[in-house]
Amino acid sequence: GLLAQAQTRLETIFLIKLPGLIFSTMAHRMAVTLALMSSLLVAVAAITNVMVPSAFVVSNPSRGFVLGVNHGVSDTRQTNVGSSIFMGSVVASMMAATGFVVAGVSRRAITRSQRCVVKVTHTEQPDDAEAFAMRTVSTMASAVLLAGSLPDNASAYPIFAQQNYKDPREATGKLACANCHLASKQIDVRLPHEVLPDTIFKTYIDIPCKYEKRKQPLADGNKGPLNVGAIAVMPEGWKLAPKDRLPKPIKKEMKGLAWAPYSKEHPEIVVAGPVPGSKYSRMTLPVLVPDPSKDPNNPFGKYSFFYGGNRGRGQVYPEGNNSNNNQYFAKGDGTVTAIDGLKVTIQKADGSSSVVECGAGADIVVEVGEVVTNGEPITTNPNVGGFGQEEKELVLQDMNRLYAYCAIGTSIFFSQLAFVLKKKQFEKVQLAEGF
Repeated sequence: GLLAQAQTRLETIFLIKLPGLIFSTMAHRMAVTLALMSSLLVAVAAITNVMVPSAFVVSNPSRGFVLGVNHGVSDTRQTNVGSSIFMGSVVASMMAATGFVVAGVSRRAITRSQRCVVKVTHTEQPDDAEAFAMRTVSTMASAVLLAGSLPDNASAYPIFAQQNYKDPREATGKLACANCHLASKQIDVRLPHEVLPDTIFKTYIDIPCKYEKRKQPLADGNKGPLNVGAIAVMPEGWKLAPKDRLPKPIKKEMKGLAWAPYSKEHPEIVVAGPVPGSKYSRMTLPVLVPDPSKDPNNPFGKYSFFYGGNRGRGQVYPEGNNSNNNQYFAKGDGTVTAIDGLKVTIQKADGSSSVVECGAGADIVVEVGEVVTNGEPITTNPNVGGFGQEEKELVLQDMNRLYAYCAIGTSIFFSQLAFVLKKKQFEKVQLAEGF
């Protein structure tokens, strides 16, 4: 009897007050497994970010949260541990919380009378608890797979130039965006001819394209909508207008578009995108005009501005390899002997063979047995985007100059009027005297 009472007391304590320590059922084993998997996920995320730096990173907040790329070059301005650990922590927390929920649900199925019986017997868990545990494991596994398949930090349409070019404008005037976006498409930039000091003016950057109809090949070969991006290179001292000074009409025109400084060293260079082209085919850029009375480096006069706009993906990655948004050509004269998926084999006259591996997205237009020449296109051109740039001039006007101009113009007007009236008076005098 004493032994039975001791067993009953021990089981009551462990089953009622310390349910988290007992993992005898399937649901509790699942809780332990989920907790261990969550810890492993966080550890793997940390090790991956510390030991194996990702090719794509998000620049630090001082750079305006603009996506960039790192190509094996150390950069103290980049954040090596960021969104991957954050994503791993979120998924890990979800897994751990779900494990404890599963444990609580499974333990809830045991009634109080069952937990306090004197006779210690093994109680089978209901089928619904096991089914719920299995569904939870499946759901969390899907979440882990989804987190693993997401782009690491900034692998989708990054602004490569920020990490590879300290100054995006070359001495020849070409912007760095044109090094990867080889196709040329025009843009239209409109801004005022004259502005006054310490004011805000709008610049419209139109990136025309039939975004509803045009589709571009994505990295996996599927077709997707075109994104757009823009860059504005302004003179030193000209900056993006602060949000607290933006009037409501300009905020409404911007449609939530976020401009960010190109770098900490160049706040006068701003970038935007990538954003959906169907919504932002016209970008509104608010600019704060410097005050020459406070900034002697920006006197009154004429200034040059350089703008660039792009739609769609580029053709070349910064490492030098081509993207799948390209047209492919034959590497020599010969006959097409085989087409294996995206690989086209061409046998030359000397018996050697060359293999052209085409990217996913372009359609192969040659057939087996067809004779091709060197440089002849063997696929369609899937690119429907392009990059364009414009140069504009603007005058920083002084109100004193306008006042002086008005004074001079008014004095000249009255002088000419006086001369005309004097001439009329002289003519009347001549007529009166008989001349």
